[in-house]
Amino acid sequence: MTPEELSLAIRTVLTQAVDAGDLTVAVPADVRVERPKNREHGDWSTNIALQLAKGAGMPPRQLATTLAERLGQFSGVKAVDVAGPGFLNITLDAASAGELARSIVEAGATYGHNEAARGQVINLEFISANPTGPLHLGHTRWAALGDAMKRLLKASGAEITAEYYINDAGAQMDNFGRSVLARAKGEPTPENGYPGAYVDDLAKAVLEQRPDLVTLPEGEALPLARELGYRAQLADIQSTLEDFGVGFDVWFSEKKLHEEGAVEQAVDRLREQGHVYDLDGAVWLRTSDFGDDKDRVLIRANGEPTYFAADAAYYLSKKDRGFDEKIYLLGADHHGYINRLKAIAACAGDDPEHNIEVRIGQLVDLNGAKLSKRAGNIIELRDLINWIGTDAIRYSLARFPADSPLSIEGEELRKQTNENPVFYVQYAHARTSNVHKLAVEDGVRPEDGFDPSLLTDPTEAALLAILGDFPRVVAQAAKLREPHRVARYLEDLAGRFHKWYDTCRVRPANRDEEVTDLHRTRLWLNDATRQVLANGLDLLGVSAPERM
Repeated sequence: MTPEELSLAIRTVLTQAVDAGDLTVAVPADVRVERPKNREHGDWSTNIALQLAKGAGMPPRQLATTLAERLGQFSGVKAVDVAGPGFLNITLDAASAGELARSIVEAGATYGHNEAARGQVINLEFISANPTGPLHLGHTRWAALGDAMKRLLKASGAEITAEYYINDAGAQMDNFGRSVLARAKGEPTPENGYPGAYVDDLAKAVLEQRPDLVTLPEGEALPLARELGYRAQLADIQSTLEDFGVGFDVWFSEKKLHEEGAVEQAVDRLREQGHVYDLDGAVWLRTSDFGDDKDRVLIRANGEPTYFAADAAYYLSKKDRGFDEKIYLLGADHHGYINRLKAIAACAGDDPEHNIEVRIGQLVDLNGAKLSKRAGNIIELRDLINWIGTDAIRYSLARFPADSPLSIEGEELRKQTNENPVFYVQYAHARTSNVHKLAVEDGVRPEDGFDPSLLTDPTEAALLAILGDFPRVVAQAAKLREPHRVARYLEDLAGRFHKWYDTCRVRPANRDEEVTDLHRTRLWLNDATRQVLANGLDLLGVSAPERM
């Protein structure tokens, strides 16, 4: 019996009780069941009696007792106990509990998917690094966590769009263009320019496309160097993210906001709503009315729009594109942006508590990492991939909440030992693959038999319990934007699998031993574990190797 089937059984029991006149209450569309923290309290627990008691006009324990009597007669339910103020603790018989193994295998890659976020239309923006240099360690945390959040939300039924905001406008791009042009001419880096050796690489790439660059007048050469250098650097960023397993649905250009008049239109729209005023020749947005520490300038006295004006136009663009929820994942130095962005949402007529969510990721210290030879003063993401590997980096970053500073040891992540969490989980998956391979070679064919009532060992009950909890973990991780819940779950699952593996044989002990339904059924359980490990690793953007 799966959690979904048990939930339906409880709803059926409620409906029967209402039809029989035992209680009067509106039967909810969904009944939530959870794993008890203490396994002695049963396989599943629900607080539905506490939720409905007031509407039913009876004490929670009385309602729970009414439901327990009916639910205890349900096929597959071994026992139902009323606990505390009115909790229902449910124990399934071995056959019903073990049936979960077949359900997982048959569901395959979709097991763990749920409907918790269905109906939500979300824009998820993360990284958005300036296209003036390579991605570095500071961007890595949100690259890993942002992509994992996208996967979790999609698995929970949300309509999710991952977006990268390209800051390709403003003085920084002019300085970048001057830097590329100077290196193309063999001149030193200009004041406020970019000195990294990667600029030499960009200059070479630009000259390959336009060998005449250095002979052009400054007015032609500078915008050309800026544009071609920008394209080359953005391509490097996109290539690095592809190698890191991170994909975006939309690459949104700030420059286009200005070129298409979206910034001016945003100011006009906000003025129409009564939140814009003029003072000292500048145009201001009254963000202090909505929690910001001061009002913000949209248009300077010289007529130039501020970065904040572009932020406002960008928010309105997301709103106009139909995104009800906008999630911003920002770096540790962006705390001041929280109230500003929420104020923009409020000024735009949205609910800052619903339509916008701003999360700040804290710094990561990676011991043993070396500064980039190309960039000089940063630790490049590409170097980290080559040194440690995508799987180890992504998993180690996914194991911790984003809002806590993190210090990790690079060389420890390279070790193939059980002390290395990513190895521990991946090794569990590889072991399940090897068990399947060897069992089949010994004549254990899962399609020849399945008897879940045979899964009676305590380690099998513990393994089935955690396998059944996977959809809830996925839904909760998506709701809370906390991929680390999946990582910690996988480590717990790997531990329970290893204990089961040490206790229960899937293959016959020798060639003379007959293959039985117990062997076949345990292979189903092994394969179910393999599937959940693979599904969980995929949600984190980490591979599930069959051999290690």
